[in-house]
Amino acid sequence: MARTPPALIAGHRHATLLSPDGEIRLLVGSALTAALREMAPPLVVHAPLVRKRLHLNGPALRDLLELFAFVLPARSTAPTPRGLAMALDLEPPESDEAAVILLPEIAANLLRRLAAGKTLPINRHAAGVARRMEIAGWEWAGPVLQALGEVSNRADGFRVWQFLPEWQEHAPPPPPASHPVSADEARTRLAALLGPNAEQRPGQADYSAAAAAAFAPRDAVGAPHLVLAEAGTGTGKTLGYIAPASLWAERNGAPVWISTFTRHLQRQIDAELARLYPDPLTRRARVVVRKGRENYLCLLNYEDVLGPVLGGSTSIAIPLGLISRWALMTSDGDISGGDLPGWFSEIFGAALLAQLADRRGECIHGGCRHYTRCFVEHSIRRARGADLVVANHALVMTQAALGGLDDGAVPTRYVFDEGHHLFEAADSAFAAEFSGREGAELRRWLLGAEGSRSRARGLKARIGDLVAGDSKLEAPLNALMQAAASLPRAEWLLAGEETQDLAGGVPANPAHAFLQALRRQVLARAASDKPDAQNYGDLECDLYPASDDLIAASIPLRRALSRIAEPARLLIARLQEKLEEDAEDIDTAARERIETMCRSLQRRALNPLTLWGQMLAAVAENPPEPGDRPSWIRYLSLTRDGKRDRDALFSSHHLDPTLPFALTLAAPAHGVLVTSATLRDAGGMTETDAELSWDAAEARIGAPHLAVTPQRASLPSPFDYARQTRCFVVNDVAADIPSLAGAYKSLFVAAGGGGLGLFTAISRLRAVHEKIAPALEDAGIALFSQHVDAMDNATLVDVFRTETNSCLLGTDAMRDGVDVPGRALRLVVFERVPWPRPDILHRERRIHLSGGDTAGYDDRIARLRLRQAFGRLIRSATDIGVFVLLDRRAPTRLLSAFPAGVEVKRAGLADVVGEVAAFLKQA
Repeated sequence: MARTPPALIAGHRHATLLSPDGEIRLLVGSALTAALREMAPPLVVHAPLVRKRLHLNGPALRDLLELFAFVLPARSTAPTPRGLAMALDLEPPESDEAAVILLPEIAANLLRRLAAGKTLPINRHAAGVARRMEIAGWEWAGPVLQALGEVSNRADGFRVWQFLPEWQEHAPPPPPASHPVSADEARTRLAALLGPNAEQRPGQADYSAAAAAAFAPRDAVGAPHLVLAEAGTGTGKTLGYIAPASLWAERNGAPVWISTFTRHLQRQIDAELARLYPDPLTRRARVVVRKGRENYLCLLNYEDVLGPVLGGSTSIAIPLGLISRWALMTSDGDISGGDLPGWFSEIFGAALLAQLADRRGECIHGGCRHYTRCFVEHSIRRARGADLVVANHALVMTQAALGGLDDGAVPTRYVFDEGHHLFEAADSAFAAEFSGREGAELRRWLLGAEGSRSRARGLKARIGDLVAGDSKLEAPLNALMQAAASLPRAEWLLAGEETQDLAGGVPANPAHAFLQALRRQVLARAASDKPDAQNYGDLECDLYPASDDLIAASIPLRRALSRIAEPARLLIARLQEKLEEDAEDIDTAARERIETMCRSLQRRALNPLTLWGQMLAAVAENPPEPGDRPSWIRYLSLTRDGKRDRDALFSSHHLDPTLPFALTLAAPAHGVLVTSATLRDAGGMTETDAELSWDAAEARIGAPHLAVTPQRASLPSPFDYARQTRCFVVNDVAADIPSLAGAYKSLFVAAGGGGLGLFTAISRLRAVHEKIAPALEDAGIALFSQHVDAMDNATLVDVFRTETNSCLLGTDAMRDGVDVPGRALRLVVFERVPWPRPDILHRERRIHLSGGDTAGYDDRIARLRLRQAFGRLIRSATDIGVFVLLDRRAPTRLLSAFPAGVEVKRAGLADVVGEVAAFLKQA
């Protein structure tokens, strides 16, 4: 009789173990370790999570996710037994006992699929890859090789670049035409997208018609058609703006760029576009998802990392084998939020993926032997001829600020979905920071690895062949290399450096000396006694008035940075001269390399050096008078790890970051649509309040900086929130951890799972998780948590969506990524009012951007966050859900954040628990 492969499911209180003789046992601690010692490595799902929950260090485990990634590369699944079952069309398990019995069947199913498809092109070299993985100790190698029926040691399957398609260069696209899209045409296109049997969404057609105004021909330079469209959840925004956007792109021969804030929404938009382009090949030609270069697999870096594996060293053959399988099937090579599962980096560590991407801007472009097969270059060229490019706010703003990215192209039409994040995205995109880490990154980009084991290529290695023998180019390049030594070394910030570190010792260069002086000022002036200081992490203080030693240290550093900038500027100028003077002798590839290198030098070196120089010049300026409105907010801070300082930062933010957004992106554009379910603060909504809320929304996207009057549109949600939701403020729960934990446990159990718990501090999240996880497990409710479980946010949301009776804990920042329809999310519990973080940046904006109503400024931010969190609950007309705020001090004035018709009840925990259970029984 064949023995059953052992299998293991990890709980918070105990493990569920399926023994080889088919017995199911519940074990903990030493009993579990002893049992595992007596059997073959058990089947598990997500080994890092299993090890962490069960405190396992030694026993080997056979992770089914690794087998799934080998057999079905570039396929997604939630990393749970239920998720795997759904991906393989098996009956999903409803308990740990059912799950542990199912794991052997999942393994058998995958191996049967592999055997049935062994003649497919994807499996032509699979056996050779599996053999190398076997030498590295891969637990699945034996069954995989048996399924493939081959014994081969050839490593051709690792050399993926041999099998990838090459892109072909085409003529540059002509400028777009200016044909408009009328409101009626947008409605007609929307109706075609939806089809005759689509769910009727009141207001969707009106929304699409309003969005069409952003695609009218521009009448004056600097005066784009700007449309602000607030559409309540359920309106159908995505297809609503896709209708006019796709129609404009088809008519005018140029792409519309759709920008989002979260990776999840990028994927969601891409999926929605299947309605517009049902044929996958057509959709691939007409739609491109674009991200920054650092998100894609770099084939040259992959080849570098692969070298030791092909040479006989096998330490990383297992993850590289799975990457090689994925690279042959991926749609675009995106290793960060694309079709490489997010759990890959959780299983094998994020460090490997960081090595496989161009995260430091070291690309050599046309000098790379894989250039014509490069995933990034494919994406760039596809985007030129696409109708719709789905990007993110950070990439779009960077593109506009630099006048184009890799190819110098800047679109004329934009749609900003999740528009309520534009202020924060602009703040991040247009801020500047000088720190040990930032300085070391520039030094590495210029000088390379400097003798370490890293393969980082410096500037000379990347363009040495372009400048060799040309003294006009070699001289500034050599001067640049010498001057770069004044930047901080990465090793200077590492623990264990006794003589040259942030805390003391003799500074090795002007950057080190400045950072040490910065540290001393922060420690002397930081307000370390503020409430929850440990939860805010960094120590910070104002720049002004700058200390004498900080001023003294800034002068030589400013001179040193100038000595780096001058040869960089000269090198760019002479490279551009070379393009003109040697035009007849430079081939297309070399010309593109030079043009790209000039852009890279400007972006990676000159731009930060210029900003850092301006910041250092400001150190010695007279402090602003109290009450003066600054253009910039400059402050100093320390990042800390326990009692040790990890880095010192000199930060510079625009007081109003929508100003550079408006000037660099919106003003040059022809049409901009900004849309969200929560553009405005609900705030009472009298006629006067409504006008003020529009003014505030326009201010947060930079409209006052433009010579246009924005067009406004507001479409209410079609949902009956008064019927579909309940909202409570619990008035008898204290802020201490035991009270919070008791409240979360009671509410989650009353809901039977499907609960999202949001926190404003990581420490409280972790403490509550530790207290409630075992009790929820006893109640049959799985609990997952950000900052606790060995999963990233995207994976956690996938798990939460799949495990419909699970609960998820996360910080307030997680709320926008949770788009979970149906019963999987039926309860949102907020631990306290999400007030803005009381730091220096907020203080200055509160003073100068509030119009004198500083308290109202804070209230508006809190109300919008509550409104956005509430909006997670109801995603369809059949959903019901409950929102609970555990802050008895929550002011009544904030409760207007919730939709009209929703009654907010203040009650004790016991009453709220009872009402939650009664209301959700109908779900």
